[in-house]
Amino acid sequence: MAWYAQHPAPDPILVKELTAKQEELRQQVIIQKPDFKLKWLAGCDSSFIGEKILSVFVLLKYPELELVEKVYHYGDVELPYIPGFLAFRESPNLLKAYALLQQKPDLIMVDGHGIAHPRRLGIASQLGVLLNKPTMGVAKKVLTGKYEEPAPVKGSTSPLMSKVEQIGTVLVTKDKVKPVFVSPGHLMDQETAAALALETAIKHKLPEPTRLADHYAEVFKAEVR
Repeated sequence: MAWYAQHPAPDPILVKELTAKQEELRQQVIIQKPDFKLKWLAGCDSSFIGEKILSVFVLLKYPELELVEKVYHYGDVELPYIPGFLAFRESPNLLKAYALLQQKPDLIMVDGHGIAHPRRLGIASQLGVLLNKPTMGVAKKVLTGKYEEPAPVKGSTSPLMSKVEQIGTVLVTKDKVKPVFVSPGHLMDQETAAALALETAIKHKLPEPTRLADHYAEVFKAEVR
């Protein structure tokens, strides 16, 4: 009963509008080898605090992975929770946080999925299209697709498949640690996304851009509270 009290049935008109918008954005997603010289790499993450949302961007110099900027935006959530449309709750506030970066990145690594999404438009893909920026997703949990567990050795991979389509890479970033799920978001390809995720996972399970975004989300959460 408590779940239904927290999440009443969504407005069917709103669901129809979001579905149409999601399909419109999905058609704009481009999966390709990146054509930029990577110098600035961003990581981002969002946390919900009641009906508020805190979105964080960190900017790292590549390949040193030196932290150059960290910014956040704390605001109201503009949409109710509707399964399958979480990116629409996150993206408006992420765009506001992104606007605070003095140096814009060449690539954004998102804590979440790219095309490894039931309708091929996870938060990394949606953000990439909205910003017209190369993006990739690195998620801690699988959302859709099937895979065989890779060997528990750093660098091991297996394809994340949806029927005959590869929608992501299951990647072990640290020995004897559960894998992460890497997928291209926009203006990025699968191979490059997986290679960058592995390269930037220096000591921890998560690559530095999303690990630091996750870390500062907790730091800034304490500030806003």
